[in-house]
This record gives sequence, C-alpha cells and structure tokens, in this order.
Amino acid sequence: VITRPEMEIGRYHWMYRSSRPHRYHHVPALRGNISPLGIQGCFECCIKCLGGVPYASLVATILCFSGVALFCGCGHVALTGTVSILEQHFSTTASDHALLSEVIQLMQYVIYGIASFFFLYGIILLAEGFYTTSAVKELHGEFKTTACGRCISGMFVFLTYVLGVAWLGVFGFSAVPVFMFYNIWSTCEVIRSLQTNVTVPGDQICVDIRQYGIIPWTAVPGKACGPILENICNTNEFYMSYHLFIVACAGAGATVIALIHFLMILSSNWAYLKDASKMQAYQDIKAKEEQELQDIQSRSKEQLNSYT
Repeated sequence: VITRPEMEIGRYHWMYRSSRPHRYHHVPALRGNISPLGIQGCFECCIKCLGGVPYASLVATILCFSGVALFCGCGHVALTGTVSILEQHFSTTASDHALLSEVIQLMQYVIYGIASFFFLYGIILLAEGFYTTSAVKELHGEFKTTACGRCISGMFVFLTYVLGVAWLGVFGFSAVPVFMFYNIWSTCEVIRSLQTNVTVPGDQICVDIRQYGIIPWTAVPGKACGPILENICNTNEFYMSYHLFIVACAGAGATVIALIHFLMILSSNWAYLKDASKMQAYQDIKAKEEQELQDIQSRSKEQLNSYT
C-alpha cells in the first residue's frame, strides 16, 4: 500500500526531474590532437591565437607608423636642404633669413615630438584593439565592461577625430613646399626648352622666392634667372629636397587615411562595449533569477522532507 507521503514524494520527483539521481553515461575517447584532459594541440592553439589578432587595428597601426615615419624623416631632411638652397642662392645675408631659419628649426623639433607621440599613440590604439575585439573574449573568457572602460574608449574616439582634423591641416601645409618646388622645376624645364629652340633668351625667365613670403623683399638677390636658375635645379640639394617634400606629403596623406581607419575601428569597438555592457546586465539579472528559483526549490524540498 502506497501512503500519502510516498505519493507526494513521487509527484515531487516527477515535477522536478533535477532531483532524480544522476545517470553517468560513457564518454567516447577524444581523437585528434586534443588530449583526454582537454588540452589542445599546438596547431589549434596557433589558430586560436591568430584568430585573436585585431587585423584591422594592425593594418591601421602599420599605415600610421609608415606615414608618420615618412613625413617626419623626409620632412626633416627636406627642410635642411631648403635652408641650404636659400642661403646659397636667394638670401646671402644671414639677417634676411634669420627668422625663417628659426621657424624651420622649431618645425624640426616639432617633428621629433610628432614622431614620439604617434609611436606611443599607435601602440595604445593597437592594444585597445586587442582588448576590445571579440576574439580576445573567446580566448580569455568573459570579461566585464565597466563605465570607465567605455569612457576611455569614447575618449580615444574623440582624440582620434581631433588628430585626424589636425593632420588634414598638416597634409595641406605639406603640399605648399611641393607646389613651390614644382614651380621652380617647371621654370627650369622651360629654360631648357628655350635653349633648344632659341626663340626667347632664357635670362628673361626668373623665379622670385620673395613673392612667396618666406624671405623679406629686401633680401638680396631674392631671385634667380636664366642659367643661374638652371644650375640651381641641377644641384643635389634641390633634387633631394623636391622629392623628399613629395614623399613627406604622401606620408601625411597616409597618416590621415590611417587615422580615419582608426576612427572607424574605435567607433565599432565603442559600440561593441556598449552592447556588451547591456548583455552583461541581462546576464546578471538572469543569474539572479536562476539563483532565486534554486532557493525556492531548495526551500520546497526542505519543507517536503520535514513533512515526510
């Protein structure tokens, strides 16, 4: 005869299957490079590590480093060659180009600071890309996003935007010496063509540097004409400075592209952190509800045991 308490216990086991005794099933042996202890092989570890690399941030970092290196290195040497050309051919008096020499020297010091700053900033952005990519989350398990982390990510977005706008100005400024050297070079080409087709004497074709405002109008001689100008174009200082300014301008453009790329990556990472914080709050609420349900079940079981 089944008593009422036994019927209650049977109904409880039927309603809460988790209270039934656990049944242990045979686990098949693992094959491949994975050991029975769950330790992965070398190939799987390498694939997983490569999956954790933020390739977009890595490409942007390489492009940023390359652009800044080209701009700073080529710009520094080109400015030195420009001062040498001015002192030898356009402004023989030191007092006439003293201000220009000080400005160029200051710009060279600024180049040192730019190179150092962007080397550090590129590493920081690359590290931020590593720690906010979803692949790293799979490697190291769940991580909690805090308000401070989201604030830092938003700060990087704002700072990268400001730097991108500033580098647009640098890119435009670096095109000015390229334009000046191109005018001088094209004038030299006209003089060579006139010497071939002797129609107009080349002595009447001149380049006046004073009109660009880099040296005062009282500078002597201030301009170069005919064969003198052609000799200037044939010097190593002019040839190297002209091409280095072109490379420096290209480096500034590459840096602008890298910063735009960084801006897109950081915006995506910030959105990811924002969604992760919402998911984290949802999981916390879900875990709390499950814990409350387990507490209710345990109390019900205790009451049932006390009743029996």
